[in-house]
Amino acid sequence: MTEDIVERSHEDPGADPHSGPLGRIINAIGIIFAIGILISAGILVIEIFLRYALNAPTIWAHETVIFLTACAFVYGGLYVVARNTHIRVVLIYDYLPKPVRRYFDIAISATCFLASGIFAWAAWKGVQRAIWTPAGDFRFETSGSAWNPPTPGLLKVFLLFILIIMTVQFLILTVAYFKNKDH
Repeated sequence: MTEDIVERSHEDPGADPHSGPLGRIINAIGIIFAIGILISAGILVIEIFLRYALNAPTIWAHETVIFLTACAFVYGGLYVVARNTHIRVVLIYDYLPKPVRRYFDIAISATCFLASGIFAWAAWKGVQRAIWTPAGDFRFETSGSAWNPPTPGLLKVFLLFILIIMTVQFLILTVAYFKNKDH
């Protein structure tokens, strides 16, 4: 029995079947952001070596790591939606009969659809300030550090993009749960 549990813990269930083709694409792209976390770790190792062994710290390492990990965390929200592994309070949900769970799934997905849409609209407001100057010229917001990369502006655009896709994914889930009477 213990071996069976361990065996199942190593299986990757992939995207939830209700998430459709978009969910499968989101699931497949997830590996890129996982590799980004590994690259971040490598950059930190290089920075530690350069700083403490060669006394030659970089000006780009910390901001690059922050940007890569922030992108991974933002994408992680979309990733768990496509896999239907996002956090939910299961205290009541697990005790419900399957037909009632279906209605909960519809309500939860519809609520998340609305919330994601509102968050996307709010993110758009942040993007407007992050990519245009008050005079209307296009310019990404920068970090203001010695290196001064445009990562804050890029991250805000990425967040908007992910929230739009998340809104669509929640709509797909809502429709799928509504249509699936056997769920």
